[in-house]
Amino acid sequence: MRNSAFPAVRRSVLCALSCAVLSAALPAASAAPQPGEAARVPFAPRYEAEQHGGIVRAANTAAKGLKGTESVNDDSSIAYVDVDSDPNTYNSSRAELPVPSGARVSWARLYWGGNLRVGEQKPPADNGRVLIAEPGGQYKALFADSLMGHRTAGGADAFQASADVTELVRSARSGEWTVAQVNVAMGRSKVGGWGGWTLVAAYEKAAEPLRRLAVWDGFETVGPGTGELRVPVDGNRYPKGTGGRLGVVAYDGDRGTSGDYLEVGTSASESVRMADSANSSDDVMNSSITEFGTGRTVRSPDGTNTLGYDSDVFDLRGALREGADRVHVRFGSREDTVWLGALFLQADVRR
Repeated sequence: MRNSAFPAVRRSVLCALSCAVLSAALPAASAAPQPGEAARVPFAPRYEAEQHGGIVRAANTAAKGLKGTESVNDDSSIAYVDVDSDPNTYNSSRAELPVPSGARVSWARLYWGGNLRVGEQKPPADNGRVLIAEPGGQYKALFADSLMGHRTAGGADAFQASADVTELVRSARSGEWTVAQVNVAMGRSKVGGWGGWTLVAAYEKAAEPLRRLAVWDGFETVGPGTGELRVPVDGNRYPKGTGGRLGVVAYDGDRGTSGDYLEVGTSASESVRMADSANSSDDVMNSSITEFGTGRTVRSPDGTNTLGYDSDVFDLRGALREGADRVHVRFGSREDTVWLGALFLQADVRR
């Protein structure tokens, strides 16, 4: 089926992906102009489609705990993850984007962010720039192409940026992607350090079921006293027994700090809290990169505690068991301050 993405709902402008292979030491003067920043970016639809295919993602952290502090984030000593052999990069990590064989990528976007204030204070000038390398390729400079979230509050200096990478992902071979130079700080602070990236891709494949796909993004903070965040991720109707998945990108979800929850509600049934074997219903943002409760994603490093960075995919069968329309997501936190960056939905269509 023809891709039914709606350009009118995308906030992105032209992708500023450089075609040249650049080193991490690229002078600031040669960087592309950055879009503006805002302390709050309301969630809005970035991509919507109905097609045979689905959504996949690759994700990893940019930070790691020093020896003896690997299990917690708050008040920990944070260092950089750096898996490449390039002496010019101070952080880098890899993960596989599992696009099925024979599929065509119809849309892709990279999200990255973190905390600029830990033991050191990173200037925000580089928030909108990272390096990205496709499987088997060399680094290319990638620049944010739409409004970035950047808010200083509660001892943290948090941001998220993103850019369209459709053409790069469409032309790449399968394998692991590398992202470097995420502008995150290292050291130690009361609220901890965090940072990471998630590459989200929608694909078309005729042999797969017809599905509705939706990606919403923004930059919103939830925590004690802020109330819930509600995002209406899909307005369509689904029959009973529909299968699907929901992906979430969030920052500073601390493992062991309870009170943060993610609910999926519809007009056909009561809200269902998302949970699985790796993410409890009362500590759902717990520094993990998981899919349906397992860490089966291929990435380097592949630690189970990603120290304040969450990129999780949940099974929606329970929430859609009785059928649904006007699907919405509610996110809240009673104790932990969490910064929410993106949501992506995949749900089967029966015709």
